[in-house]
Amino acid sequence: MAERQLHGLQRVLGVNALFSTAYGNVGSSIYYALGLVAALAAGLTPLVFVITGALFYCTATTYAEATAMYPEAGGSSLFARRAFNEKWSFFTAWAQMLNYIITIAISAFFAAHYAGRISWDGFKGAPWDIVFAAGVIALLALVNVRGVKDAVTVNLVLAVVDFMSQLGIVALGVFLVVSPDVLLDNLSFFGETPTLTEFLLAIPIGTVAYTGIETISNMAGEARDYETTIPAAIKRVMIAVFAIYFTLPLVALSALPVDCIDGICQTQLGVSPEDGGYANDPIIGVVSGMDLGGLQSVVEGYVAVLAVTILVAATNAGVLGVSRLTYSMGMYRQLPDSVRRLHPRYRTPYIGILVFSAIACLALAPGQADFLGKIYAFGAMLSFSMAHLSLIRLRITEPDIHRPYLSPGRLRWRGSELPPLAMIGLAGTSLSFVVVSTLDLTIGAAGIAWMALGMTGYVLYRRRQGLDLVTTHAVAVPKPVTEHEAEYESVLVAVDVNRYRPQTIATAAKLASSRRRGIHVVVFVTVPQTNPIEAPLPVDQESAALWIIELAKQQGGRRVTGHVEKVRPGQAGRLIVDEANELRAHAIVMALPPRVGTTLFGKTIETVLSERPCRVIIETDGAPSA
Repeated sequence: MAERQLHGLQRVLGVNALFSTAYGNVGSSIYYALGLVAALAAGLTPLVFVITGALFYCTATTYAEATAMYPEAGGSSLFARRAFNEKWSFFTAWAQMLNYIITIAISAFFAAHYAGRISWDGFKGAPWDIVFAAGVIALLALVNVRGVKDAVTVNLVLAVVDFMSQLGIVALGVFLVVSPDVLLDNLSFFGETPTLTEFLLAIPIGTVAYTGIETISNMAGEARDYETTIPAAIKRVMIAVFAIYFTLPLVALSALPVDCIDGICQTQLGVSPEDGGYANDPIIGVVSGMDLGGLQSVVEGYVAVLAVTILVAATNAGVLGVSRLTYSMGMYRQLPDSVRRLHPRYRTPYIGILVFSAIACLALAPGQADFLGKIYAFGAMLSFSMAHLSLIRLRITEPDIHRPYLSPGRLRWRGSELPPLAMIGLAGTSLSFVVVSTLDLTIGAAGIAWMALGMTGYVLYRRRQGLDLVTTHAVAVPKPVTEHEAEYESVLVAVDVNRYRPQTIATAAKLASSRRRGIHVVVFVTVPQTNPIEAPLPVDQESAALWIIELAKQQGGRRVTGHVEKVRPGQAGRLIVDEANELRAHAIVMALPPRVGTTLFGKTIETVLSERPCRVIIETDGAPSA
């Protein structure tokens, strides 16, 4: 028997694998977040990262508790589904989609700038940085369409090398350039550089440093011993993040302090390269300010190579995230089936990958890094706020559910034990969302337009499908034909009147093992071209067909129905496909006929396989083959 099995996600990833993948995403963002924040916060950049670090800690504990409770892919959209309903799950998922799109765009955009340090100078600025980034996105989209999988070992090596390199830069900076006096002098400009508005805007933009916080949650379905590995991996990410994000900005503002020229006060970290600054490659700027002598060019080259590698990996992680989120949304009837459609050869959601990767290219087309940072903050603050709100509601509505990990702290309110860090996180992320939406009206308008477009499409799609907006409707996923086979809502059994096998009904009964599931038997009788198709069947053929249906009812019980169909020679396959579509069958069961001529399966089965509207199980010598 030849059997093709469709495997689900296997729980094989341990703490190191989860940590390396998450830190590979989070750690990459320092290569551009430092410049985005410094352009606004100037001398208060270290303080901004401390504030956003506190928000990150609250958010990480929320994700640790909720993901350990529900170890499935989905992140904040999954939490919203569990806490509220499908409408709020889509709302959150659409904000997540914005995060993934901007992650793809901004990572590829800054990879181009660092690539310009080690290759052609043209990649440092427009328009070739946009061309480079779009090329990287297009290439990675095609790679993900082909379904090339991440190598966990490579992720681990990259994460460790990146983390150790960043620690090395911090150690060199502490030894060579960090000066408390310089850092204090930088603070004296507050009120003018930055203004209060700039400082407030810098805080939500600083959250771009934590790109990838949902990564571990989205890999929860593959986590081994998830009750312990997920919280442990998140704790490791937090420790690593704080070790870098609380120290590297101090080094950066010591190496490139705030200077005032012609009444304009700014740090070179936030100045465009056209004006001699390092906004496009801030970590190169940090290294350049250390005066490393003969090692200067070597270290800068190493940092540039590392940055390009990590940022391209982060771009790929964004594309991979889009593919997972697109498929998940399609499975829950949040997006049309065409968007989650799998490639016939590579079995990847290729339409979703290509469409949203194309949107990422459109987002980077203007070449505005500050716009990308701010619009990311819009989506991130929205999805993080929903994560916090969902956890708070779950503490109230599901107080007795098993929680392998609890967010630190306890707060009793009306008989419920609420998570104080989630409440602090909700306040912080909500305020940050309001700030970025109101202090920059362009961002507010663009973000609201994105959310309105998604919600409008959701409403129209659900109504077209005859579904309400709040009820969860998951698409059934076929599993291997084994003792653990999934139950199908309806099974069509196609039988040639001259080749009936009782095993086909037995297989259908296994597929529809519940009493409420439906089995429909269609017995087709071939009518020669010389006879009119509407002519009555010969008595013996009609009796044989009805006898097959009666036997099927005896085997399968009252859930079995059936009828007889007449077909011309060679048209049985088309009939079966039409019947399956009309019945909306989730599986077709057929018997393998004797081999005739050069065809392996016979024309009927080959037609059904080539045009199959659902899962097809073929009985061969009493054993099913899918």
